[in-house]
Amino acid sequence: MIRGWLRNFMIGRYGPDHLNIFIMITAMVLAVVSTLTGWPVLSFLSYALLIYAMFRWLSRNITARRRENDKFLKYWWPVRQWFLHKYVRLKESKSYAFFKCPACKNTLRVPKGKGRIQITCPKCGERFEKRT
Repeated sequence: MIRGWLRNFMIGRYGPDHLNIFIMITAMVLAVVSTLTGWPVLSFLSYALLIYAMFRWLSRNITARRRENDKFLKYWWPVRQWFLHKYVRLKESKSYAFFKCPACKNTLRVPKGKGRIQITCPKCGERFEKRT
């Protein structure tokens, strides 16, 4: 019964998106920092962010909320990709060594523990020797 009521209530409303999740996480972090430091301004700001996130979530102006989310994603995805790239590279650093091509500065990945090897850049064809 409650599920049906909630489903009917949310019909025509925007619901959660990436910007809402970011706002809610930021509000939670601010609440924790406010608790640890005792700064009431941060607590007020965290409540304001939570109210704004709920407003966006329950809004019926779907086009405006979608525009806000698209603008947020325009800036968020490059940051996310940068962190994802660093994470993958850190994970692969156990079994691969990374070198930059001296000619085109392209990053090349070669297996570790192969000794001194000759590396050929697939982008420009430059050959150079490195120890892995």
